Amino acid sequence: MTGKKLVTLIPGDGIGPECVEAARRIIEATGAPITWEERHAGASLFKKGLPSGVPPETIESLSRTRVALKGPLETPIGFGEKSANVTLRKLFETFANIRPVREMPGVVTPYSGRGIDLVIVRENVEDLYAGVEYMETPGVAQGLKLISRKGCEKIVRLAFEFARSAGRKKVHCATKSNIMKFTEGMLKKTFEAVAKEYPDLESIHIIVDNCAHQLVKMPEQFDVIVTTNMNGDILSDLTSALVGGLGFAPSANLGNEVAIFEAVHGSAPKYAGKNVINPSAVILSAVMMLRHLGEFEAAGSIENAVMVTLEEGVRTRDIAKDGPAASTTAYTEAIIKNLGKKSSKWGVREYKPLKMPQLPLNPDYVKARTRRVIGMDIFIESALSPAQLGDSLEKLAVGSVLALKVISNRGTKVYPSKGTITDCIDQYRCRFLFRLDDGELTEKQLQDLLSRVASQHRWISIEKLQEFEGVPNFTKSQGED
Repeated sequence: MTGKKLVTLIPGDGIGPECVEAARRIIEATGAPITWEERHAGASLFKKGLPSGVPPETIESLSRTRVALKGPLETPIGFGEKSANVTLRKLFETFANIRPVREMPGVVTPYSGRGIDLVIVRENVEDLYAGVEYMETPGVAQGLKLISRKGCEKIVRLAFEFARSAGRKKVHCATKSNIMKFTEGMLKKTFEAVAKEYPDLESIHIIVDNCAHQLVKMPEQFDVIVTTNMNGDILSDLTSALVGGLGFAPSANLGNEVAIFEAVHGSAPKYAGKNVINPSAVILSAVMMLRHLGEFEAAGSIENAVMVTLEEGVRTRDIAKDGPAASTTAYTEAIIKNLGKKSSKWGVREYKPLKMPQLPLNPDYVKARTRRVIGMDIFIESALSPAQLGDSLEKLAVGSVLALKVISNRGTKVYPSKGTITDCIDQYRCRFLFRLDDGELTEKQLQDLLSRVASQHRWISIEKLQEFEGVPNFTKSQGED
């Protein structure tokens, strides 16, 4: 198939096959040199007993084609442990989720006429969505928020490169670094360091709750917003609501090796097979795919045709309200008929090839010149009061090189008491520090203390307290000196 570009096509569940078929028909109508290799994932595979919902033949196809256009996938209740959507993203390290949002003709919202045209660039594999969770006690759950310097640098560089490729001028970085100073703070610091390499782009840090506030108040001020995984998930749904909902929300999951293009919306099974669904999100995801493949002319032709079709008043039931509604197929045919046309009012951006960030593959991406262990946090399950637990631990540490400094509960210091009121749960963080100002704790000394504590208390987990470059790399509890 000389000159053809092979793409893995995953129809998906619910309304997925109808939306994907609409996108396929439109792409083929442009004459773009695309050949499809259909594969499957999702509900039908879960029901056959495949826990991931993604069969080997789909993984093999995507490993070979490196590009997929997919419909939404469903995780049926009672089947499977993980979302097939998330499985595909993680298997192929698609670390960036790109979600463009723009005002569309004929889609009336409270923000119509404001000129909303922005992009959320969401980190896609780290953060709380790493899915590392534990039940610490029968009544206390814990989730680990994992943020790496490498992950931050990849997503930040991609945000700046995407801004350049799309002719945009400004990049905001939205974090909660005022509270989570190490995790969210790492993204902020990385953003500020990398921004110096892009002097042609304006760079602005913004606290994420203020970002949400500003998106509702004055969304037209934003161009590109880069953020962590969970923040990006929330903000991207918020922004899609500003322009008419998830029916117009495309996305790209980009990695250095593989790219997966899909709508943001779900499978909406109650509408499946009724020929009433709005396929715009999948069609616009296909437009992003074509640009990724270097088919800029076909991509621009389709996006322009969508604008002209909406401007003509051809609308599916989700936006027609009480007016006449076009079926999915009629809407698709109208777009095909309008290929080659351009709106005089609704322009389409000119894009350049996107330069993907290339970082070293070594796991230890950041190396410390100096480091030492200066203590240990022991997480203990206990029904004792803070005073009772503190007294016990003080006695157990007698003769050890470690001294009890503080006990906290849900991040608040509860021992030694300062007379404050804290409603405690049965998970305590007990901080022990090296009694000496220099030197380093040995594994044997840490294990000795842990054995002493274990003789009388149920310990859950431990965290070493470390200094990198002479700086303590752990947070203090509320109220801790």
